[in-house]
Amino acid sequence: MGAVPCRRALLLCNGMRYKLLQEGDIQVCVIRHPRTFLSKILTSKFLRRWEPHHLTLADNSLASATPSGYMENSVSYSAIEDVQPLSWENAPKYCLQLTIPGGTVLLQAANSYLRDQWFHSLQWKKKIYKYKKVLSNPSRWEVVLKEIRTLVDMALTSPLQDDSINQAPLEIVSKLLSENTNLTTQEHENIIVAIAPLLENNHPPPDLCEFFCKHCRERPRSMVVIEVFTPVVQRILKHNMDFGKCPRLRLFTQEYILALNELNAGMEVVKKFIQSMHGPTGHCPHPRVLPNLVAVCLAAIYSCYEEFINSRDNSPSLKEIRNGCQQPCDRKPTLPLRLLHPSPDLVSQEATLSEPRLKSVVVASSEVHVEVERTSTAKPALTASTGNDSEPNLIDCLMVSPACGTMSIELGPQAGRTLGCHVEILKLLSDYDDWRPSLASLLQPIPFPKEALAHEKFTKELKYVIQRFAEDPRQEVHSCLLSVRAGKDGWFQLYSPGGVACDDDGELFASMVHILMGSCYKTKKFLLSLAENKLGPCMLLALRGNQTMAEILCLMLEYNIIDNNDTQLQIISTLESTDVGKRMYEQLCDRQRELKELQRKGGPTRLTLPSKSTDADLARLLSSGSFGNLENLSLAFTNVTSACAEHLIKLPSLKQLNLWSTQFGDAGLRLLSEHLTMLQVLNLCETPVTDAGLLALSSMKSLCSLNMNSTKLSADTYEDLKVSPSLLVPSFVPRPPPVERLLQHKGWHTRSRQR
Repeated sequence: MGAVPCRRALLLCNGMRYKLLQEGDIQVCVIRHPRTFLSKILTSKFLRRWEPHHLTLADNSLASATPSGYMENSVSYSAIEDVQPLSWENAPKYCLQLTIPGGTVLLQAANSYLRDQWFHSLQWKKKIYKYKKVLSNPSRWEVVLKEIRTLVDMALTSPLQDDSINQAPLEIVSKLLSENTNLTTQEHENIIVAIAPLLENNHPPPDLCEFFCKHCRERPRSMVVIEVFTPVVQRILKHNMDFGKCPRLRLFTQEYILALNELNAGMEVVKKFIQSMHGPTGHCPHPRVLPNLVAVCLAAIYSCYEEFINSRDNSPSLKEIRNGCQQPCDRKPTLPLRLLHPSPDLVSQEATLSEPRLKSVVVASSEVHVEVERTSTAKPALTASTGNDSEPNLIDCLMVSPACGTMSIELGPQAGRTLGCHVEILKLLSDYDDWRPSLASLLQPIPFPKEALAHEKFTKELKYVIQRFAEDPRQEVHSCLLSVRAGKDGWFQLYSPGGVACDDDGELFASMVHILMGSCYKTKKFLLSLAENKLGPCMLLALRGNQTMAEILCLMLEYNIIDNNDTQLQIISTLESTDVGKRMYEQLCDRQRELKELQRKGGPTRLTLPSKSTDADLARLLSSGSFGNLENLSLAFTNVTSACAEHLIKLPSLKQLNLWSTQFGDAGLRLLSEHLTMLQVLNLCETPVTDAGLLALSSMKSLCSLNMNSTKLSADTYEDLKVSPSLLVPSFVPRPPPVERLLQHKGWHTRSRQR
């Protein structure tokens, strides 16, 4: 059979994409020959013996999982002179030719797609190996820059699809820069511009982030920062999922923002950048932008106080934390920070303390100057017994009496600029309505070091953010002003009179109380907390004509929050000293007279309102006579809402309440749970109540029958209610899914009904 001349198959990608191979099964044939006889030998069937091998494409060689036969020794990429596809017209074989010194290695794939995949993968591995060798020993930087550009073009035009296709060139350049630190600024910028196309869809590796940070610090006004780094940082903020796994990305983002702040326009440039991240619409389409920006701000703010923190209690530095070197320890805060603050009641608790002080202790560093003054005596009330050895909460640590210790913090110029820039970003974030709920939730645990909370400049600037939360009518926002859990203080305590951050005589405190009282926090528990901790500030603000505080004092009297007669008289005197307070107190007296008439013995024991009755109808009915004997009230199928709870709690003998198919919600349930202690039977079937309101019913000790059919009750809340000793037989039938409700409406039977 005559020999058929071989030809090299032209590989046209035609838009085909391939996954980068790391290993695979393929047929191997190695032929040792002089190159002049190649055509004849390749087409000779007698000299072709194929061996199956599982080949691995390592970083520097092609090796077999079973080193034997043709592949007893691995084939180094440096020994491969050429890689080309081959095909024969007389046989359906799909082969690759690897030219090596003294012979040829033939790889036979099962089909043309696998052959092309092997071809592109081998080509890629071979070229990457070559560039690693070339760029590891640079001689002239003009040649190096040209090689980098060629490497970038190769990665951009490769038909292979894999994360390493773009990451491998970036890692090569990153290693090159880390090993050559004596480059000029112009060489830095040339390299950054050369690799910019790869950064459009890829995060820079850690070493490259360090290089970018250095460039931002040394040349913040460089055009590279605006033109090249901006899309890179935008991609990081949009797609990064966890800065904890890649802290240098966060550090690079932080340095980029500081570089923008160094421009002539300063914060205006930063503001435009934040606007570009949010987008022109009312809702940001990228859910990761806000958490990432907040993470950058929190880390930057912490870094401003790092030297102060390390100098005071030897806390691990940011670098140690970043490198995973933080060790558990039992450090105790220094003396002034461990003192508990006295009760902030400004009216009843005032004491004089001695004035002698000890010599000031000064801690100084390049960035922070701290002056701490300690007193020689301490107020006895400060040594509070907690019943255990737990540390006082964050706000308690900072609420130090001026006579016991004052702490002033002064930041250096660079730390001051960093603090001001990132606090300003938090202000900008709080201005967006769609971001405010998530921002409030992220800041609710007060994720700042106690040194920052003791810094007057920081708390004064952050006050704008808290004010924005207090002005937002959405409960999910202003509820974050309160503590994240019981036993911990929140922004409400921090910015209230007597708090470490309060500097406005309680104006922000009044705003917070107003928005909280306007939602679902008009409860005995909330009022009791104010009476115990903030009665003095409330009376002072009411004395100055604050309407919200006058309403608070009236509610305290109406709900019998204050037991002490002298305190009650003092509250009445405070209310009568202003026009708004006097008017509210007169309205309270009128309500009390109506309440006495309503609760006077007599009237029906059972009452049912007609369907479609409203809250106003119920109010008119209850104001028409005495209902002191009313034990059973049915409001089923009426249009009453949670607003009627203010009238229901005035019925002292009420034991059974039917709210079936009404619009009675969570706010009303909270009010009922605090006032109707005698209630035994409650029907909430087909009402819009949720877990938040139903959990409040666990405090009703007399409640023994509860109907929650077709509500939004979850299984977890149901189990919590079921363990209540008073609630013996709770009724619960979950609302069927929408499709099943549709089937039931059309008269079709589900499988459960057929059973």
